[in-house]
Amino acid sequence: MTGESARNGRGTDGDSESRDLGDSCAGGHCGFADGDAFQYLTVNPRGGGVRDLVKYGAWGDARSGVKFLESSKGDDFVGTVARDHRWVIVVSIIARRFIAFFRKPMEWTGFLVDFVLNLLSENGNFLGLLCNVIRGKVTVPHRDSDTFISTVGHLDGRIDLYKGMNVPDQHGDSAFEESIMKVELGNRTLMDLCIMASKLAYENEKVVRNVVVQHWKMHFVDFYNCWNDYQKERSTQVFILCDKPVDANLILISFRGTEPFDADDWCTDFDYSWYEIPKLGKVHMGFLEALGLANRTNTVTFQENLQLDKKKFTLANDSDASDSEALASTSNKVFGPEMAEMTAYYAVRSKLKSLLEEHKNAKFVVTGHSLGGALAILFPTVLVLHEEKEVMRRLLGLYTFGQPRVGDRQLQRFMEQHLDYPYPKYFRVVYCNDVVPRLPYDDRTFLYKHFGICLYYDSWYTEQKMEEEPNRNYFGPRYLISEYLNAIWELFRGLTMGYTHGPEYEEGWFSILLRVVGLVLPGLSAHSLTDYINSMRLGKEPMFK
Repeated sequence: MTGESARNGRGTDGDSESRDLGDSCAGGHCGFADGDAFQYLTVNPRGGGVRDLVKYGAWGDARSGVKFLESSKGDDFVGTVARDHRWVIVVSIIARRFIAFFRKPMEWTGFLVDFVLNLLSENGNFLGLLCNVIRGKVTVPHRDSDTFISTVGHLDGRIDLYKGMNVPDQHGDSAFEESIMKVELGNRTLMDLCIMASKLAYENEKVVRNVVVQHWKMHFVDFYNCWNDYQKERSTQVFILCDKPVDANLILISFRGTEPFDADDWCTDFDYSWYEIPKLGKVHMGFLEALGLANRTNTVTFQENLQLDKKKFTLANDSDASDSEALASTSNKVFGPEMAEMTAYYAVRSKLKSLLEEHKNAKFVVTGHSLGGALAILFPTVLVLHEEKEVMRRLLGLYTFGQPRVGDRQLQRFMEQHLDYPYPKYFRVVYCNDVVPRLPYDDRTFLYKHFGICLYYDSWYTEQKMEEEPNRNYFGPRYLISEYLNAIWELFRGLTMGYTHGPEYEEGWFSILLRVVGLVLPGLSAHSLTDYINSMRLGKEPMFK
């Protein structure tokens, strides 16, 4: 499900927690007065104590607030940010310190939930498990097997594509190929493929391969566990498929989103770190790290990977057999060999270029849910920054689901030039009260802004086209009552969907349990992929073409 981060600061225990959360960033005003200099602003939740936080939050004591902030623009700028964005910074600090406190319990709970859910499913649920225990034939789940399903997969067990898409001979079906290659509002074929691929990205490689090949009858290309140099581990996952192995028409790239029990993912969603790129704008620092483009402990890495160095990228853009070697040589100088080999941006870009060369008529689609959606929009953003014009010319579309904000208004203006012409290619799907698309916080003066066409679905799965979802910041008294009333309705709807819409839409006990949690935290349950899949399949035909 999003993080919502670039999996900000995944680590172990005390030191990692301090490093992960302490170096994160908060937004503020920052123009381009410094010319083409790269700028950043960080907020360190551990920079001050509880007393400093209380003084800062309750009485607006700027001297206490600046203890949490650091900027490349100097102390005066830090003081201005502390005064202008007090509540946003306080909420970020409190939320991320709270989540960090429960990092280990969340991790242990995640392992336990995954194990129990798979133990039940592989033994025929409760009664089957009881019988197997009596007979001494219990099937023990193995995490890397092709039957081990993630928590997200257990929340919604659907794996097949919708209606006519899942046909045995769809490779030769011209109607299928025609429908999948259209990018327009209401293209249910392409939207359903993207949401199902976004859900599938939460699974391990064997499960992904099995579903793509056996159920979707498509060609599985590769699955990547990508290196995050800040977290010092492979914490970004992405897979690639083609609609067929020879002369493909479609290449799909799907990034994994926020995992339910990953504290670092959720901390990233509440992170306001940004790095300012000349001519591009401010971009969420944690998401850049998840793509493998930087390490905030050494801010020079941002500049090395994000500036357009003609000589470097001429070398890196060569599409011959030495492409991966060129990329490794370029990145080794900044990050070392391990990151150079398996960072998300460079690994996916290299494979994509080889696929586009192999399949002359193919176009590509990028998709993701939650954090995966943030990475999905940033991937083509960096392609544009690196002047990968030929690659971008073959971008068919970009669909994200429950995606958090990734940058400021300048980033919006920059990317709209490349994603809106000659036709809109970027569609941002938001379901009802999902809290993640409302993060990081945005107001009239703060920096994070959404862009692209928003396809908003209410709790009746009615689609609306708009620039921004209603209640764009979620945390406010105006919508409080309606949010909880809607959570009650969603629980009732979940209990009856199997009767009203057929067995395909019946929700299991685990999904209903999340609906119950939604009675307390409605924005959390609304982030479930169940409602996003239902929105694609039950959403009313749009009025806009």
